Amino acid sequence: MGYEPQKIEPRWQRYWLENGSFAVAIDHERPKLYVLDMFPYPSGDGLHVGHPKGYVATDVYSRYKRMRGFNVLHPMGWDAFGLPAEQHAVRTGRHPRDTTARNVARFREQLQALGLSYDWSREIDTTDPGYVRWTQWIFARLYERGLAYLAEVPVNWCPELGTVLANEEVKDGKSEIGGHPVIRVPMKQWMLRITAYADRLLEDLDEVDWPEHIKKMQRDWIGRSEGATVRFPLADVAERHIEVFTTRPDTLFGATYMVLAPEHELVEQLTTPGQRDAVRAYVEEAARKSERARMADTRTKTGVFTGAFAINPVNDARVPVWVADYVLASYGSGAIMAVPAHDERDWEFARSFDLPIVEVVQPDEPVEGCFTGEGTSVRSGPIDGLRTPEAKRRIVAWLEERGAGSASVSYKLRDWLFSRQRYWGEPFPVVHLPDGEIRLLPDEQLPVELPELDDFRPAGDFQAPLERVPDWIETTDPVTGGPARRDPNTMPQWAGSCWYYLRFCDPDNDEQPWSAEAERYWMPVDLYVGGAEHAVLHLLYSRFWHKVLYDLDLVSTREPFGRLLNPGMVQGKSYRYFHDPEADRSCGADEVRWEGETPVHAASGAELVERWVPTAEVRSAAGRMLAPEVDVELEEVVEKMSKSRGNVVNPDDVIAEFGADSMRLYEMFMGPLGKAAPWSTDGIPGCFRFLQRVYRLVCDDRSDAVRELADGPGTEAQQRLLARTIEKVSADLDGFDFNTAISALMVLARDIEKEAPIPRPAADALVRMLAPLAPHLAEELWERLGHAGSVSAAAWPEADARWLVEDEVEISVQVGGKMRARVRVPADADEAAASALALADEAVQRHVGERSPRRVIYVPGRLINIVL
Repeated sequence: MGYEPQKIEPRWQRYWLENGSFAVAIDHERPKLYVLDMFPYPSGDGLHVGHPKGYVATDVYSRYKRMRGFNVLHPMGWDAFGLPAEQHAVRTGRHPRDTTARNVARFREQLQALGLSYDWSREIDTTDPGYVRWTQWIFARLYERGLAYLAEVPVNWCPELGTVLANEEVKDGKSEIGGHPVIRVPMKQWMLRITAYADRLLEDLDEVDWPEHIKKMQRDWIGRSEGATVRFPLADVAERHIEVFTTRPDTLFGATYMVLAPEHELVEQLTTPGQRDAVRAYVEEAARKSERARMADTRTKTGVFTGAFAINPVNDARVPVWVADYVLASYGSGAIMAVPAHDERDWEFARSFDLPIVEVVQPDEPVEGCFTGEGTSVRSGPIDGLRTPEAKRRIVAWLEERGAGSASVSYKLRDWLFSRQRYWGEPFPVVHLPDGEIRLLPDEQLPVELPELDDFRPAGDFQAPLERVPDWIETTDPVTGGPARRDPNTMPQWAGSCWYYLRFCDPDNDEQPWSAEAERYWMPVDLYVGGAEHAVLHLLYSRFWHKVLYDLDLVSTREPFGRLLNPGMVQGKSYRYFHDPEADRSCGADEVRWEGETPVHAASGAELVERWVPTAEVRSAAGRMLAPEVDVELEEVVEKMSKSRGNVVNPDDVIAEFGADSMRLYEMFMGPLGKAAPWSTDGIPGCFRFLQRVYRLVCDDRSDAVRELADGPGTEAQQRLLARTIEKVSADLDGFDFNTAISALMVLARDIEKEAPIPRPAADALVRMLAPLAPHLAEELWERLGHAGSVSAAAWPEADARWLVEDEVEISVQVGGKMRARVRVPADADEAAASALALADEAVQRHVGERSPRRVIYVPGRLINIVL
């Protein structure tokens, strides 16, 4: 008897599915609300308790807004193509088609067990041929507009993964997935011309309601810089020059050397015979580093002199040309003029290689070392004595008059490398003809589906797996019928997620990716929720595609996502100790010191190895964390949940013990939605006890029968408490302050029967307020209270405004300017009445004593200061 979530929850989950309770259609009589989660890629064995935080948050908000009269679109689908899914298939030794189908089923089961109110009739899967068709169709539109092209470019090649990776997928010289080494090699690849939209991607950030740090990440990644392009003629090669972009053309007179990126096309051409071996060795070494590693702000600069010289166009000085990996081929022209007096990296490089340092910008105050700010030009010919802004304008005009340079804009953003040498992705809808021409397939021949391939694993030899299927590769030209070859590469995992939010608007349309009517009604996405880690990749790419579709008049909004929220991470508690291989013994954290990221023994200096103990094996004894067969105390570390650290908690286990409603409440009660918080299963029983209390307010705990509830409104205190709770919970749910909304409901459940049994109107309102947060129990109690239909379709309770007016207020009482007490006074009390109540307070009387107040200062509703 009593509250039994294991019986209640499956029943209502079946009810919602069988009745299509959350299916929606276009309805112009109600305001629309499009609430979207960043859909998951089902590449593993299921969810852990950290994953549902965002899903539960959007569900709470969607349920609440439905009850407020909104027509809410809240769909779910699967980002099922790509490297994560393929790697999971490689690890398990099963085909990605099989593992993806199994994982999708597992994820769906877990999400439904949480009671999430998705419109499952709109479920999509990016691997479905009906979806692939339209992904390829959009690529064709990009190609037609000149935004998709083939080019040979330096790429990040991961031999272990057997594919090219985008810059964003490489960290510290290793693949983001798997941590495998990455090298730079030239390869012919599909590129998308995202740089053509750089300015609009920047400008339109002002239109969206996103966290400022996410906007900054996108602005920094795009990296718009205004400056000048300058041409440095080569000293000993006629009619050849090195072109550089600089944001500080006013410092040209201080350029004492030049640097080429190792990948620059001129490196091989201008290197002198005596320097060739050294330069080639350096270029090969640089190819093993990622761009991120090369961009790191490190004091150690490396480089090699090419033996060549260029001519500074402003003073005809001969400047040596070096190769160094701190210059990137992907920024500007891949070459720089080095001004060591006014650039930190150039300063370090010049000091390392004893190159000249010439000050040409004088600071207003003396500065030691490199000065990078604005000041007054010196030793700079025609711009001597000018302040930096005017010096920039004047020198650019001087360069333009002499044909040596011009004003220009540069971006850090590079075109998007869009092809991958792997099997599990969307094929390109093109064929290659014998003469090198590329032909788009007609729309009616889409989708191009993947062939069956048992050995789908990458070979790591720069060849795509699809090359191993000649019957699929060899095809015919759709125009002439002559021989042609399919493209062996596939699209990256980002392709399907670039437009899925549009397909949700009209998922069953076989004639077009979405109808104009559906797009105009539902778009833009009003609330988009997902991890901040997608700030540069998915969010930037999808904005780019959306703007192209806007230019094609296929969508009606310039931006796809209105408001963006990033839930804070749910962290796990991990437990570690250290092992000393030399002494073959365990070490506690108190014996360790860190040298960078390497733990060493504080006494011996021996390098130590981190070892982690699964949380399930940890026991507490006398305040110490211990584990079997480990003779030292474990160190508790709060961090991201990870199987390798043994700190993953399975939501299935939590639901089996406490129910989905308790887990939902706990996820929302851990703290502010946007803040990270450590998971503690010990906190869930408190949420479970709260739900038990709510159950007992409506039902008899022994018989399960509905209690006799009074039909009247209740006492004044009950009415006031209810009205203020409705007001508080409504405001908190609107503001995503779910933790404080739950607190208010807990207070209501605790205090509503202090003076009298709960009246029926209060029980009805409590159940409705509980519905977004704990929907299963709310449905059960709503039905037992005699209501027909689902509580999710019921109207949200309205607060009686009469009870929102404060009868009394609490004010501070100061004696001689020091806080001595707080007293309650009527809200409309005048000075005399408030003073009398303050002076009657025992604490105030102790501090006043026998003295008489000389004066009383009263600030209505806030404080009284008694001056003695």
